[in-house]
Amino acid sequence: MPAKSYQNRHTDQQKSQQGQGIPNFTEDQAREYIEHMMWPQGPFCRHCGSVNVYRMEGKSFRPGLLRCRDCDNQFTVTVGTVMEDSHLPLSTWVRAIHLMSTSKKGMSALQLQRNLGLGSYKTAWHLSHRIRLAMKCEPMQKQLKGEVQADETYVGASRRGKYRGDKAPSKRGRGTSKQPVVVLVETNGKSHAFPVQSVDGATIKAEMEKCVDPSSTIVTDELKIYPKAVADFADHQTVCHAAEEYVNRGGFHTNTAESWFALFKRGVHGTFHHISKKHTSRYCNEFSFRWDGRKISDTERRDLAVKGAEGKRLFLYQPVGQA
Repeated sequence: MPAKSYQNRHTDQQKSQQGQGIPNFTEDQAREYIEHMMWPQGPFCRHCGSVNVYRMEGKSFRPGLLRCRDCDNQFTVTVGTVMEDSHLPLSTWVRAIHLMSTSKKGMSALQLQRNLGLGSYKTAWHLSHRIRLAMKCEPMQKQLKGEVQADETYVGASRRGKYRGDKAPSKRGRGTSKQPVVVLVETNGKSHAFPVQSVDGATIKAEMEKCVDPSSTIVTDELKIYPKAVADFADHQTVCHAAEEYVNRGGFHTNTAESWFALFKRGVHGTFHHISKKHTSRYCNEFSFRWDGRKISDTERRDLAVKGAEGKRLFLYQPVGQA
């Protein structure tokens, strides 16, 4: 069924929601929509990849069940995705993906629980992290290139002296115990953000070599680690913030990277309030996903997230390093 037909089924929405494309699918409509997103050329076996499949119909079979004639395995569209083995209705999944894809500063698990009427916070928390995994764009399909801005920040709670039983002031920047996060942003283009163990030349260089084209011009502030980190790229432009310079003589700046961090930190402080260091990479994926899709519609961004769910699994007690 054409994608447009899914975007015109929202006439019964509240007036405040009109224009946002918030889906009110039935379970059958949600399944049909997910199948259309993941199988645009028709269904194929999730086990062997064969297209020689057929639907199992009748009261004794659950809706959406298919069987492969080649390997004789049964499957549904959710097999091999972040939705596999979920007890939540597919209509709830689609609505949750839409809410997280369109909330500019993110949506907390508690808010997701309230909006979707979920039974527990744990369910909402696991659901949100599985959707963040679907938003993950690594390995990057295309390296960043052209003019690429690089910047770093520190995310987490302020460990002030009164919490430690002394009067020592809280540290800022590289002396803090907060989680360092680095972002690489094409000017007027895509982004890639990631947490690092430490902000040093070798660490930043290794990460940049993975996702930035060597022909790029790297724009940074005056931090001393950057000349070593970007030595193998075509050009390096520096903006000296300490001298109150925000656009250098060549017209280069890091304002786009700082705008990315502004959104990220507003999400952390205003929406999530606290994020664990071990889960920071997932929140980076979420904000990069929405940033990269900022010029498309809400429904198109939701469609991309649904397609990104394929080939990914996340278990509740799975070690973070394996997700």
